[in-house]
Amino acid sequence: MAYISRAITDVLKSRVSSSKCLLLTGARQVGKSTVVKNEFPEFHRADFDDRLTRLQAREEPKLFFLNNPRPLFIDEVQKESSILEEIKLLVDNSDDRGRFILSGSQKLELMKGMSESLAGRVSIMELCGLSLREIKNVPFNRHFVPTDEYFDKRENCLKKYEDLWEIIHKGSYPELYDVDRDWQDYYSSYVATYIERDINELINTDSLTFTKFMTAVAARTGEMLNYANIASEVGVSEPTIKTWIAVLERTGIVYILQPYSASVLNRAIKTPKIYFRDTGLACYLTRWITAEALKNSAVAGNIFETFIVSEILKSYSNEGMDYKFSVFYYRGKDKKASGENEIDLIIEENGLLYPVEIKMTGNPKANMASANPILDKIPDKRRGMGVILCLIDRKTYLRDNLLALPIEYI
Repeated sequence: MAYISRAITDVLKSRVSSSKCLLLTGARQVGKSTVVKNEFPEFHRADFDDRLTRLQAREEPKLFFLNNPRPLFIDEVQKESSILEEIKLLVDNSDDRGRFILSGSQKLELMKGMSESLAGRVSIMELCGLSLREIKNVPFNRHFVPTDEYFDKRENCLKKYEDLWEIIHKGSYPELYDVDRDWQDYYSSYVATYIERDINELINTDSLTFTKFMTAVAARTGEMLNYANIASEVGVSEPTIKTWIAVLERTGIVYILQPYSASVLNRAIKTPKIYFRDTGLACYLTRWITAEALKNSAVAGNIFETFIVSEILKSYSNEGMDYKFSVFYYRGKDKKASGENEIDLIIEENGLLYPVEIKMTGNPKANMASANPILDKIPDKRRGMGVILCLIDRKTYLRDNLLALPIEYI
């Protein structure tokens, strides 16, 4: 299998060299082990997917570290989090940097363990699936923000994405781009492995019910999160659905996009939106078997929005940045016009709020961004350039503060 160079590599190497311990999180099969193996060949490896390795780490940690000398990469470390206390002792007794790389696919669970054992001692990064930039070999690694500086730098390496819907349907897992793997076979195996190795360790349920739940969530990607609605379809309780959604988020399958909060937006909806992190997995679960059928379907708009949101989040992660406090959405009735207004994304940076609309159209109109002036009501913030990310073929001003932007600019 050919190794696909990852955009995160330079930042990852810098963080490893400057940190006593680095934690690399991300969903199963996004390439965490592969990137460490290829970029840090000097590191020894211990895999906690192996029960015997976990047992030795739990019962004889000193012997474990004798058998696994530093620099050491521990894969799926969340499966034996007791080792974190031993790592804490080792890093506290040494001034050496770059001695431990940890990885795992249960982000929030790991964060809890880190906060208890390795607070202030660990650098945390997230690896996502392949981005469009990585798939198309675009040498640009800055997070998306619609400023003139960003546009000037991005325009130096623009590439046309002719096969966009093929990529949206295929998804972003590296193995699908490494080898000629059958799409349905890959995702069938992925779901089975995910439920067997991750879900069974976190919750007690049968695989058919959980697969039905995942399918119900995939069918609602890009929509506001309605626990009761999903519970009714799956046939389990609403508290159970809340627990299961948290597990999907913890293991990197979905992202919960929070609404923008400001006291002056007193008619804003407080419900978050839910997005699948991988559109290929969402398509598999909802049985869109071909890219052409997906492109012409009633769900195409939601899948397109899901894809664009995911690409923007990847642009942050690949630069080593946290997006949780930078990316939001708005929906509410704060505008005088009747009915609800929505801004698909609000990117906040340096006191500026950048409104972003995502539209599956090649003919964008200025009124698609009619909700943007709502942001002018927020004190101590200013509204930055608004953009409509769409299928237009070139950057086009619709107003002096509104751009229609090809998705190649992400």
